[in-house]
Amino acid sequence: MPEGAPGRMAMLIWLVIGLLVAAWAWSSGMPAEILSYWDDITYLTVQHVELVAWAGGLAVLAGVPFGALLARPAFRKVSELILQVFNLGSTIPTLAILALSMTVLGIGTVPAVFGLWAATLLPIVRNTFTGLRAVPPYLLEAARGMGMTPWQVFWRVELPNALFVIFGGIRTALAICVGSAPLAFLIGAGGLGELIFTGIALDELPMMLAGAIPTALLAVATDFIVGRLQYYLVPRGINPLR
Repeated sequence: MPEGAPGRMAMLIWLVIGLLVAAWAWSSGMPAEILSYWDDITYLTVQHVELVAWAGGLAVLAGVPFGALLARPAFRKVSELILQVFNLGSTIPTLAILALSMTVLGIGTVPAVFGLWAATLLPIVRNTFTGLRAVPPYLLEAARGMGMTPWQVFWRVELPNALFVIFGGIRTALAICVGSAPLAFLIGAGGLGELIFTGIALDELPMMLAGAIPTALLAVATDFIVGRLQYYLVPRGINPLR
């Protein structure tokens, strides 16, 4: 089979499936029923984006420095132990994290942001740590041989070479955050989960899809935007995509 044929076949299958779904939706009048919730969709999408922006932004601000700290030689003996603690936290379901947050912080936006932040943190910390530890030793030796200070070695050699892996962790983390954010509705923080869970409770398929489809589109859009940032911000020469 020629190279690239499996990819084209998969794309063709997805295209056929998409056309069949679109034809079924059009014949059933589903799009019109979904669009009847347009005002709710726009209002709750803004809430959803705000939750993701706060939780994801705080996770990046905390996860990258913490991962960099664990990658320092001074923490080499305890870094894996600390990362196992983060791994243990990732095994707890997001809904359980939100419930625990609610017991301490009450209901509303604050416990939702905290719970999403905790669920989002691990990929960023892990990828930052792994990316920095994977920098080739000969680059570090060359930098030290040129007289660079440890701080200069970090900013000019380690961090640029680890940036692609760090962005990979951020992409994964934000995808998790967008997909988990509907659960925030259960503790009174709003978001698109309001349409999804209410639609399930009332057995209203159009209402459920009015929340589920924008959530999926937000996840795809977020991954695309961070992927473009990864492409353009990681310097040429150390970016395998350029």
